[in-house]
Amino acid sequence: VMGVVAPPLIIGQALGLDPVRMALLISAALFTAGLATLLQSLGVWRIGARLPFVNGVTFGSVAPILAIVAQPGAANKLSVIYGAVLVAGLLAFLVAPYFSRLVRFFPPVVNGTVITLIGLSLMPVGIKWIVGQDPTAPDYASPAKIGLGAATFVLVLLFNRFLKGFWNRIALLLGLLVGTLAAGPFGLIDASTFDSSPVFNVPVPFELGLPSFSPTAIISICIVMVVAMMESTADMIALGEIVDRPADERTIAGGLRADGLGSALSSVFGGFTCSAFAQNIGLVALTRVRSRFVVATAGVVMVLLGMFPVLGGVVSLVPYPVLGGAGLMLFGSIAASGIRTLSRAHLDQGHNMFVVSVSLAVGLIPLAAPKIYQHFPQWFQTVL
Repeated sequence: VMGVVAPPLIIGQALGLDPVRMALLISAALFTAGLATLLQSLGVWRIGARLPFVNGVTFGSVAPILAIVAQPGAANKLSVIYGAVLVAGLLAFLVAPYFSRLVRFFPPVVNGTVITLIGLSLMPVGIKWIVGQDPTAPDYASPAKIGLGAATFVLVLLFNRFLKGFWNRIALLLGLLVGTLAAGPFGLIDASTFDSSPVFNVPVPFELGLPSFSPTAIISICIVMVVAMMESTADMIALGEIVDRPADERTIAGGLRADGLGSALSSVFGGFTCSAFAQNIGLVALTRVRSRFVVATAGVVMVLLGMFPVLGGVVSLVPYPVLGGAGLMLFGSIAASGIRTLSRAHLDQGHNMFVVSVSLAVGLIPLAAPKIYQHFPQWFQTVL
């Protein structure tokens, strides 16, 4: 659930949403992730891999969405985002059977580099959560905020290192819980969401905004969708081996259709780009629970969670310094996952090392100089 909740938290904070709309955004993400999981695990017609896969909001979409949010122009940035996600999802659905034949063109050297860059590009988000967004604010980078973020980071690390079994799997959640309780004496918990959030609310189409269409935003999210499809393909191949059901071309095409249609549906109900969760692979291998119906049950649970915005309000209680401390661990694990993929890329062969070095150098430019493209046209800034 935390993997589903974290992206809307990042995006909602960047948009400056009030607590109530933040709770609705979180609820929409949970609701649509549940629908996408049901679509992926149970399948309808030729849609869905019918493997024990959880689908949710991909972290790959966060950085491009933040770039869209940062651009001047449209009053309702959510509408622009939803329009881009809708188009990208429908295109992914249409090209799924053709894309499944292109797997050989996306080797580990490509996937690993992209995943590593996603993790690294999100690191500044975690730091800003801890110190604050406004450098002129009196409490910017205050010792209390930094201490709380550092304590949460260490707690997640210790829980992950020393807890076993189920408790190890929820190390991130435990760190957030303990960190939030510790933030109480510092007055960093905002409980105002509960004053106006409805207890029960079924997400309805376009509740958070009608889609509007920006060509540059569409290009950016389409790039994200291609990356998500590459990752989902690799995940389906890996999971197919674990459950002794090798993912053939038809299985991959069905899984990619589910990613595309799930993303399109997600934009209608207020969510974001959905794809298969790689974390699910390790969990299946560890627990040996291979039934797709167990995963479908998890999808039903997420749908139910999404129908109770008050639960989104509970998540929004987590102070940003606490979220930042846990986020650094989470974003670091994404980068490490990319590095692990690169370890299979045979960097000592051919031009692989050159491909990685050039890609990392270009990809990290906006982190080193966030305003480097400010004098270029808006479409150029958003895409780059």
